Amino acid sequence: MATVTREQIENAIKQYIDPWLEKDLVSAKSVKNISVEAGKVNVQIALGFPAKGYIDQLQTKLSEIISAVDGVTDVQVTATSKIEAHTTQKGVKPIQGVKNIIAVASGKGGVGKSTTAVNLACALAAEGAKVGILDADIYGPSQPRMLGVHAKPESKDGKSLEPLVGHGIQSMSIGYLIEEETPMIWRGPMVTQALEQLLNDTNWDDVDYLIVDLPPGTGDVQLTLAQKVPVSGAVIVTTPQDIALLDARKALKMFEKVDVHVLGVIENMSIHICSQCGHEEHIFGQGGGQSMSDQYDVDFLGGLPLDIKIREEVDNGRPTVAVDPDNRISQIYRDIARRMAAKLSLRAKEFSAKFPNIVIQNS
Repeated sequence: MATVTREQIENAIKQYIDPWLEKDLVSAKSVKNISVEAGKVNVQIALGFPAKGYIDQLQTKLSEIISAVDGVTDVQVTATSKIEAHTTQKGVKPIQGVKNIIAVASGKGGVGKSTTAVNLACALAAEGAKVGILDADIYGPSQPRMLGVHAKPESKDGKSLEPLVGHGIQSMSIGYLIEEETPMIWRGPMVTQALEQLLNDTNWDDVDYLIVDLPPGTGDVQLTLAQKVPVSGAVIVTTPQDIALLDARKALKMFEKVDVHVLGVIENMSIHICSQCGHEEHIFGQGGGQSMSDQYDVDFLGGLPLDIKIREEVDNGRPTVAVDPDNRISQIYRDIARRMAAKLSLRAKEFSAKFPNIVIQNS
């Protein structure tokens, strides 16, 4: 019987290109241990992104590839997820209780950004992550209704707020503090101060990903986010329509200018499938999100269908992914969330929170 070496197993693993990382697991530094003893192989994989719906498939595929190596008699592949904090803009302090902040922006209103944000949050949670969502739209908060949460946040110490939880997602919004129909007639400085307080004065509980649902445009709120909030990455939501892509490009360029890494582009309402006959039609155009991604050399994270169920469910406080995490549309959201988190996992890690404070005293 041929003697199996660690190098042979590593080379076999390199044959498998992970669909979310888009590279092999050895290059992605996801292989944590390989042990070989008398033909018995044990491999430990630690993914840097949540992948509950994918790990079984990964273990099966790697087992098949390793079993094909001459001399291998038994294979044990163990895959887990370990989510780390990743680098943000320079000079911005981390938020207590939050590992990574992902901004969801559009540049233009009416493209389904908030619906996408809440379903992405639910998708990350369905994949095994601990998730929060911050509704940064002070003038038009929509997350309380989308999450189906209508309580007032508690304050245990009179200074900070406890996040409200809906469908397993920790959340904070100005909408929890005012009546639903009360208009916020505030100038820019008050809005940015409110955003900072909602973010910093909320007791986030060990959140892997905090999704920030940004208002449309490239104004005060976006600038505050870029200058004072540690953003690990941003996602641009657009429709294929030219007028939406025009503003989406502005949002992308804004993040580039303020040194926030863009994780990718999501094309919402990319195709309409008739609920009666199944006919598929590109109502708002075709391929706009992909061409924008190609033009600016950012990842295309995926396209979402125009489906009446998505709208009906968020309007009733029951996001699609939360109420039926395994249906076809939910799987698309989960694929996009997995790809987004995988792209973030390849970024440099942030270790400053793990360093002890050094105090110099005169003795």
